[in-house]
Amino acid sequence: MQNSTTYQAVRDGTAPAALRWTLGAAQAIAPELVAWFGERLFFTPSRRPSTAEARSLQGRGRRFSMLVEGRRVEGWRWGQGPVVYLVHGWGANSGRLSAFVQPLLDSGFSVVAFDAPGHGESGRGMSSMPEFARALRAVAAVYGSPHAIIAHSLGAAATALATRWGLRPGRLVLLAPPVNPASYVAPFAETLGLNQDVMVRLRDRSERRLRFRWSDLDVRLMAPEGTVPLLVVHDRADQTVPFGEGAAIADTWDGHLHETNGLGHSGVLRDPEVVEKVVGFVAANVESGGPARDDAARLEWALFNRDERW
Repeated sequence: MQNSTTYQAVRDGTAPAALRWTLGAAQAIAPELVAWFGERLFFTPSRRPSTAEARSLQGRGRRFSMLVEGRRVEGWRWGQGPVVYLVHGWGANSGRLSAFVQPLLDSGFSVVAFDAPGHGESGRGMSSMPEFARALRAVAAVYGSPHAIIAHSLGAAATALATRWGLRPGRLVLLAPPVNPASYVAPFAETLGLNQDVMVRLRDRSERRLRFRWSDLDVRLMAPEGTVPLLVVHDRADQTVPFGEGAAIADTWDGHLHETNGLGHSGVLRDPEVVEKVVGFVAANVESGGPARDDAARLEWALFNRDERW
């Protein structure tokens, strides 16, 4: 049952009648088994291929591969200068942010992008906001402190979590960020007809596996200590993450909100005006030579993660 068609149907708010009937019958006699299946369905992203344009861009960069908590993460880096990290959203891959790469290179930055666990060309399997955040921290430990991070959708929420865990970008851009990814489990449960007992079991299973509580996923509570200049870009016609969520994050974090109209959830990644505004924000007040690389973090990674270096 766990194929891409079933997965996408559930994500779209529909589910085959046979699947709903089977799970409805099974949860009464084997709730733990249904919770096991539901966890894998909810946390396993669909995998979309990169566009030809993105693959061409990746071919001009330096590819790297590393292990993060035993899972393979693939990434690419371009250029020299202060480093800007790109973090994609759920079910996407690093190629979705390719429109930002050349403008950033032209502005004197180096760019690092990676496919999160379970996405793109990285290792298959389940994924989550904490695993996105851990991958970002691991990549930054190798390639240096971020001058800026540009992140989309769930990747934006994961980036906020990484800052809560100590990652300190000089500037931060969140594109269509959700307030609380845990809120998406309710429509998921409704679509499949899963009862409360199964969903409690599903939550408990995932919290043990991820070493993280769902109650700690609210991005509004993750504002980093100190001042990090923040730009939130959100479209009023976003049907995936409502505009009000990005507005709430910008308000809570004391950031600047740039609203667009008619671009939707993914259009903000390709719109030339958005790209120009984001790159201009990232390039503002760049000190000569850029921020110092985090040599201590890289040394720690080299000493204690010898088997996980790229």
